[in-house]
Amino acid sequence: MRVFRPLLLFVALLLVVGMACSALSGGGDVPVPPTQPPQEQPPTSAPQQVETEAPAPATEEPVATQEPVSQQYFTDEFDNQLSNDWSILTVTGSTKADPDKVTVDVKDGNLVWDFNSEYLYYYLFNTAFSYEDVKVEVKADNRGKNNNSVSLICRYDPEVGWYEFNIANNGLYNIFYAEVTSSGKISYNQITNGGSNSIKQGKDVNEYSITCKGQELTLNINGDEVKTVTEKKYSLRKGGIGVSVSSFNVLPILVEMDWLKVSEP
Repeated sequence: MRVFRPLLLFVALLLVVGMACSALSGGGDVPVPPTQPPQEQPPTSAPQQVETEAPAPATEEPVATQEPVSQQYFTDEFDNQLSNDWSILTVTGSTKADPDKVTVDVKDGNLVWDFNSEYLYYYLFNTAFSYEDVKVEVKADNRGKNNNSVSLICRYDPEVGWYEFNIANNGLYNIFYAEVTSSGKISYNQITNGGSNSIKQGKDVNEYSITCKGQELTLNINGDEVKTVTEKKYSLRKGGIGVSVSSFNVLPILVEMDWLKVSEP
């Protein structure tokens, strides 16, 4: 037994040395872990482009425009077009009358009444407020023939009628109750009339003023009190105000109003 032990050790040593040399020299088949074949990467889609609007440059907020607020008492110098507070009425006194041949418009700081029609009464009524007592004034320049009239109105009611102070360019005046009849026509009922040297005739400028206060109706022309009358028959109590120009049988008629004023009497 002692004879074989060194031999066994020697043989074992040879086996160990041989395996080491084989590993270093690359000899022998050394198992390699299997690897998966390279997989094809899925194609990547192009990034989607989202269209967006470019931000608008910063601007100031627009200021909202508002209609002028109606005022109970005012002076209109006709620097702008008439407001929506005004309505139109035309009354014809003959088959020759043609409303389409009349223009009323604001021009160069004046309210211009241009008539190429005979016997036509053109009214502008303001019903933004209903007045019991009121004073209405106007400055009118006659630029046409000397046969026309300018009227100022108080206590206008479209279903009843109004008081009308009518001043003719020939020196005469009338105060009427203009009645709206059941047929819708206008009937002129005379309250008083007369003449006045205060009226500047021809191509000249006049300032007319009326006052409706209680039962008293007063007409002033160029600063002179021409007529005051107490009116009890028709007894209109309140209503809107108005202004009018009328043509008769002579043309053309051209009147320019510089201002109109509505105030407390």
